[in-house]
Amino acid sequence: MQKITPCLWFDTEGEDAARLYTSVFPNSKIVDVARYGSAGPRPEGTVMTVSFELDGQEFVALNGGPEFTFSEAISFQVSCEGQDEVDADAYWSRLSEGGEEGPCGWLKDSSACRGRSSRPRCPACSPIPIGTSRSG
Repeated sequence: MQKITPCLWFDTEGEDAARLYTSVFPNSKIVDVARYGSAGPRPEGTVMTVSFELDGQEFVALNGGPEFTFSEAISFQVSCEGQDEVDADAYWSRLSEGGEEGPCGWLKDSSACRGRSSRPRCPACSPIPIGTSRSG
């Protein structure tokens, strides 16, 4: 059992997001779906939380309402050996479907969660040390 489990807050899309992610990444599965009861605060029987694993990493998706939304402040980073792995495993095309593609490997999936595919030593997208510039 891992000690820290990231919880992703959705309005109502938690189960859809968990199904998407578990279909894209190997060794992934939905572990449990809990539903709201008669005490609410959402309609009885609707999905409250979805526990799932992505390549062994545990996550929880919470359908908590529209109060909080995703931003670039949190994202998934998928490490790949090269462009062939990004393309062959369909990470980019599957995750950006219904979302938005961005520069340098960034994308927003259909549930508005941000992600980035990264390759080792990608000079065009690597962080710039303080006090330097890309142009020289």
